[in-house]
Amino acid sequence: MVFNPYLPINEYIPDAEPHVFGDRVYIFGSHDAEGGYTYCMRDYVTYSAPVTDLTDWRYEGVIYRSDQDPDYPNRKYMYAPDVVRGNDGRYYLYYGMGGDYGYGGYDGPISVAVADKPAGPYEYLGFVRNADGTPMQKYICFDPAVINDDGVIRLYYGTRYGYEEEDDFMTNGRLDDEVKMFNRTREEILSYMDSGESVNGPAMLVLEDDMLTVKEEARLIIPYKVKGTSFEEHPFFEGASIRKINSTYYFIYSSWLNHELCYATSDKPDRDFTFGGTIVSNGDIGLNGREAKDRLNMTGTTHGSIENINGKWYVFFHRLTHKSDYSRQSCAEQIEIAPDGSIRQVEITSCGLNGGPLPAVGTYPSVICCNLTNHHMPHGSNSIFKDSFPNVTHLGDDRFIGEIENDTLIGYKFFEFNNNKKVSVIARVENAENLVVLDAPLRADERVGQKGFERADAVKDSFTSEDCILDIRLTPEGDTVGKIIIPHSDDPMEWIRCEGDADIPNGVHPLYFVYHGSEKIQIKDIGFE
Repeated sequence: MVFNPYLPINEYIPDAEPHVFGDRVYIFGSHDAEGGYTYCMRDYVTYSAPVTDLTDWRYEGVIYRSDQDPDYPNRKYMYAPDVVRGNDGRYYLYYGMGGDYGYGGYDGPISVAVADKPAGPYEYLGFVRNADGTPMQKYICFDPAVINDDGVIRLYYGTRYGYEEEDDFMTNGRLDDEVKMFNRTREEILSYMDSGESVNGPAMLVLEDDMLTVKEEARLIIPYKVKGTSFEEHPFFEGASIRKINSTYYFIYSSWLNHELCYATSDKPDRDFTFGGTIVSNGDIGLNGREAKDRLNMTGTTHGSIENINGKWYVFFHRLTHKSDYSRQSCAEQIEIAPDGSIRQVEITSCGLNGGPLPAVGTYPSVICCNLTNHHMPHGSNSIFKDSFPNVTHLGDDRFIGEIENDTLIGYKFFEFNNNKKVSVIARVENAENLVVLDAPLRADERVGQKGFERADAVKDSFTSEDCILDIRLTPEGDTVGKIIIPHSDDPMEWIRCEGDADIPNGVHPLYFVYHGSEKIQIKDIGFE
């Protein structure tokens, strides 16, 4: 059995690139710190599983350290990597480096490390370079992705800000923003524009067999200007990833909306891509017409890809925890590629790689919830929130949902019920002693979505301090099939097992808790009898 997140609940590997090498699937990604204050604070590790058993993930250990890169500690943190098997049979890891909050992440080279096995250990090899040995710096060298395309080594990378499509770009200060952000001169940025393109956008180049030297110069695979194109509503932002399915190239990316993985297809590796659709959103935005204001989780940065594992396709992405963009956990869902090559957006679930519903037996961590909302959840971007809203967090060795306030919805999809009569939680009332307070800088960049995030400080109706009630439901707004009372304790740190009778028909159903109370609560585990 396995659930989302599919790695240990104290592990944080965002930007996941899944690759099948031999009879195992490996997860390569960034490595966040639990409760960290910025992106990618830890060294690269990987996990792997047999392609025939996606419940059996094995920790492979640290595969590469940031201090192995010669630029350390000028840039301390390694960002979203990818790994490819070279024509020599060795494995090559491509990555970028930056500092706190991503500063410096847009102006460094793409670095390369090499190993004899997929799980390393990797050793520094060099940086992607031009034929004359200088660092390749065409476009913005960010979020590398690489593919061995029948012996041709193709490297994809880039980021895109839409400033240059603004009518007053030359006078509104955005040019200066790009100069500062990309560490490029005004003249260099304008020279791209004079040639009819931009320093922004997803690019592709071809490497020599040495895996370092540019063989074919980089070019943008999607035109920078997206207005009037199929990409207008979902323009590329970052997180390039590439797959080839039969003769079609699938370019997977994080859109400017920043909560979704999208895809585009072409029969050519370097041009003529058309927008395909959204594969997954970490707030289920867009699914069945859901609007951003109705997001089912805190949303924010996502990055990942798709992979065929033992004949089935999956999408790997990440979710946000700790009220920030800096403690991200990898999740996965099975997807279907239709005969016409299209991919329909999938809903996020608690089951993920399990291949079916979770049995309603025993105890599960509460943090495998796939929906967590107070109905006005924020969108983060390179940020930590100090505002109170329900979130996955930790205190010591406990991982739990904290700051559960009145009217919070907590959802799990799906459980298979079989003569279950009771549902339980291990919970406690939140107070000043057990409240998680992050001891780190708090910041919010310009793209943090505050709209719709008005605080609901006034408690609805007339709940008293003695009323801490969890409604048990099978649909978000459906009838209550049971109730659980959360009592107070003289010990503020004590976790209490609380149960309630539940009238749940046999079969596969979602499970929802809706909280009512004037005080906030925390939930560590859920259970069934």
